[in-house]
Amino acid sequence: MQSGDAVADAILVLNAGSSSIKFSLFLERAQQPELALHGQIEGLYTAPHFTAMDAAGTEISARKWGDGASLGDAGAIAYLIEFLRSHRDDHRLIAVGHRVVHGGLKYSAPTLINADVLASLEKFIPLAPLHQPHNLAPIRIITERAPQLPQVACFDTAFHRAQPELAQAFALPPSITERGVRRYGFHGLSYEYIASVLPQYDTRAARGRSVMLHLGNGASMCAIKAGQSVTSTMGFTAVEGLPMGTRCGALDPGVMLYLMDELKMDARAIEKLIYQQSGLLGVSGITSDMRVLLASDDPRARLAIDLFVYRIGRELGSLTAALGGLDALVFTAGIGEHAVAIRERVCRDAGWLGVELDPAANAAGGPRISTSSSRVSAWVIPANEELMIALHTRSALTAR
Repeated sequence: MQSGDAVADAILVLNAGSSSIKFSLFLERAQQPELALHGQIEGLYTAPHFTAMDAAGTEISARKWGDGASLGDAGAIAYLIEFLRSHRDDHRLIAVGHRVVHGGLKYSAPTLINADVLASLEKFIPLAPLHQPHNLAPIRIITERAPQLPQVACFDTAFHRAQPELAQAFALPPSITERGVRRYGFHGLSYEYIASVLPQYDTRAARGRSVMLHLGNGASMCAIKAGQSVTSTMGFTAVEGLPMGTRCGALDPGVMLYLMDELKMDARAIEKLIYQQSGLLGVSGITSDMRVLLASDDPRARLAIDLFVYRIGRELGSLTAALGGLDALVFTAGIGEHAVAIRERVCRDAGWLGVELDPAANAAGGPRISTSSSRVSAWVIPANEELMIALHTRSALTAR
């Protein structure tokens, strides 16, 4: 930085998983936060690999620690903070925004984190055992290293709290549902972002009824009316609904009883099965990567894809019924944004709802992939959960 150059306030956004931490640095601007750089640290406990890119996607830094190395959450956060200090001296970090999967019934808006909030969020670990602990780990580490730095939790469940009570209810006794057993819905930060920008693409759909498809390694669909969540394919946990990369999606609870009684599987073995060994990986026996499956001639790959598309069609009918009609489909996330063949099949199957695909527009990636005469429009809109978190973090700081 040259002498006399202004130092900008910046917000760091963290999305921590079981073996990786994704990060984005946003500089504060008048209109909205501006992405300065982003990247991730993968393989935290096996072969750590750090990559950072500028806003245009050009790699600006990379490092590998080698097989057998282990950074863990603490080492990864320490390396990231040092990297930001040494490579970007044009900013002053004013807050950290975190993606936190579960806010339970207590948190329906972005929340400044303190000791009491952190303790409350730890109580939701049983509701999201494979996500919540990893979301909270960086919060603890930063609290220890920089206790004066504000941190904000942004919840994947919050957007869905606007759903009608009936949409959130299970047909179980109150003694169970009163403990918080209900349909929460997830991917809320993604849906909230798409809903916020949909007016720029289709004002009719933004005012009306849309089904948004967040199709990635984790996959779900959400019915949205006038920008508000009506219902979602995910429920009590992020394993329900569509088949995903390694998650099974909707499963008859009786299957669980069968697995326990006949195969003598305990809770942890079933958890591993439904979260890590099912979905596209489990059906194909090949991979959880849709790109590899689409390129394969193996009948098992075709079966996994067929089941994925079939379940999307089933859920689309259900969500449309909940909305009382449909004005638009919106595809987002990795598969939704890049898998031309999946979008084509979904839209063809939705022809009965009034979706008329434009093959050339679909092949080009949109943003509109339906014909101009299509009664129901179809769109491809890139996900940007990180910007949503940055905006929420800014708002939480302002509201202090």
